[in-house]
Amino acid sequence: MRRVTLLDEDAVGPGAMDLVEDDPPLVRVRRWAGEVLSDLAGDELDGCLLVVTELVSNAYDHGQAPRTVRLHRTPRSCFVRVEVDDAAFGEVVVGRSRLGAQRGRGMVLVVNLSTAWGVDRHERGKTVWAEVPCAALEVSG
Repeated sequence: MRRVTLLDEDAVGPGAMDLVEDDPPLVRVRRWAGEVLSDLAGDELDGCLLVVTELVSNAYDHGQAPRTVRLHRTPRSCFVRVEVDDAAFGEVVVGRSRLGAQRGRGMVLVVNLSTAWGVDRHERGKTVWAEVPCAALEVSG
């Protein structure tokens, strides 16, 4: 189920996806995000997809339903903002990347791929967001 909302007047290509599955639908989310961001360059798209994957995975591993992922991009000082909502109130922890460790690197990757990230708390839980830089878009007017 996809719903599209305009997040602000400068946003380009916004969209949202409700995550209703019991297990993280990572293939479906990555396919959807790849379509929404299809005009990004290869490395930029790869970075955005990795951030989307990590934030959605964390919402399933540490959060609670309902969950939603949103994307939007601003044409000026281009960045893609990835937002993932879940109904849990727990803290978001940036782990340490350790040789041989199979877990704990997700937020380390998000921090390293984004120019800013944070957590917004609200009465229904929290929104974890990250802003990933991209090339400036040419907007014809």
